[in-house]
Amino acid sequence: MRKRLAVEFLGTFWLTFGGCGSAILAAAFPELGIGFAGVALAFGLTVLTMAYAVGSISGGHFNPAVTIGLWAGNRVDVKDVVPYVFAQVIGAITAAAALYFIASGKPGFEVGGFAANGYGDLSPGKFSLSAALAVEFIATFFFLFIIMRVTSPSAVHGFAPLAIGLTLTLIHLISIPVTNTSVNPARSTGPALFAGAAYMSQLWLFWLAPIAGAIMGALFAKKFDTRATAQP
Repeated sequence: MRKRLAVEFLGTFWLTFGGCGSAILAAAFPELGIGFAGVALAFGLTVLTMAYAVGSISGGHFNPAVTIGLWAGNRVDVKDVVPYVFAQVIGAITAAAALYFIASGKPGFEVGGFAANGYGDLSPGKFSLSAALAVEFIATFFFLFIIMRVTSPSAVHGFAPLAIGLTLTLIHLISIPVTNTSVNPARSTGPALFAGAAYMSQLWLFWLAPIAGAIMGALFAKKFDTRATAQP
C-alpha cells in the first residue's frame, strides 16, 4: 500500500504540475505561448507518461473521481478509496505550492486565476453554473467509460495509457473555455487554495460533477462487459 500511495501522490503531482504548470507558465507566454491546445496536450501527456511509468503499481488513477468511479465499477476495493484520494489531493496541493514558488520568481507576479476552475465570472468564457455542471459531468462520464473499456480483459493490452491520455487531451480541448477543465477534484483543489476565496467557494462543483459523472460512466461501462459463454 505504501508504494501504491506514493505513486498516486507522484502521479497526481505530475498531472497538476505539468498540466496546470503549462497553463500558468507557458500558455500565454509572449509570442511563443502554447495556448489552449498546448495546455490540453500537456494534461494528456502527464497521464500518459505516468500511467506507463507506475500504472502497474497502483492502477494509475491520479484522480479522486477515477478512484471512486473504478470503485463503483468493481475495479477498486472500498478500503483503498480514502487512502488513494488523500494521496491524490496532497499530491495536487504540493504541486500547486511548487508552481506558486516558481511563478512568484517572475517580476510583477500576480496570482490571478492560477489555473483554477470556475464558473460564472470565474469561467474563462463566463459560462454559467449549469453549463459548467453539464460539461464536467459529461466529460467525466465519458472519461470513466473509456477507462473502464480500455482496461477491460477484452481490450488490446498495452494501449490503455495512450487511449486515456488522448481522452484527457480531447476533454481539455472541449472544456477549457467553460471551466478551465477539472474532471479531477484533486487537480481543482490544489490551484484553488492559491487562487483565493472566490475559487474556493466554487470548488464544490468540481468535486460533485466529476464524481457523479465518474460513477455513472463506470456503471454504464459495466453493461458492456463481455463474459465467456459455454459452448453447447
